[in-house]
Amino acid sequence: MPNPYPVFPVGSVGYNLMQLRGTWHDHIELYNLDGTPLDDDSASGSGSPGPGPFDNLVYIDFDGSRFALTNVHIRGREPAAKTFTGELRDNLLVFDPLGPGAFENVGVSGGPGILTFNARQLDAATGVYMEPDFIILTAPGERIRHTMLYRNGRATRTLTARGTRLLPTCDSRHALDPRGTDGPVHEAPFRSPIWQHLVDNVED
Repeated sequence: MPNPYPVFPVGSVGYNLMQLRGTWHDHIELYNLDGTPLDDDSASGSGSPGPGPFDNLVYIDFDGSRFALTNVHIRGREPAAKTFTGELRDNLLVFDPLGPGAFENVGVSGGPGILTFNARQLDAATGVYMEPDFIILTAPGERIRHTMLYRNGRATRTLTARGTRLLPTCDSRHALDPRGTDGPVHEAPFRSPIWQHLVDNVED
């Protein structure tokens, strides 16, 4: 049976996204900048604040063009789901707008099994909020995701997720999903109002 997905050069963004497809379980820990554990990142300005450590189900879809990623809290935090979407454009992953006035978020490659999601350029929006997301496939079915949070231009905390792939696909909700097994895997794409004032200032 022919492969329905495109074949990408080894180490490219498309290649790495293909390697990430599936349903994952992430165990996530929060840290102060000096490496001491952080039990809650609400005061750090996190986009999804709350206690730590915590666990997520992560659904990652990529059909060779469109991308969707949904994080679902399953332990350690109140159940919640957040979806990010984008598409491969000029061999980079370009995320759909994160909200009015937001920076353009892109996915770039660091070689086979290594991706970074971050702003394409630094501007006023990145001065409000920026969280570089470094993803490394460490073994078949295993990955590490590490982020560095900046709020108002200042680094405030780090986050490290250790992930294990549960399934090679994410066509349906996993039994651990607190939303139940019925319904779509992905939610409406996430949009934040935290950059809205940048748009309002331009209009004024």
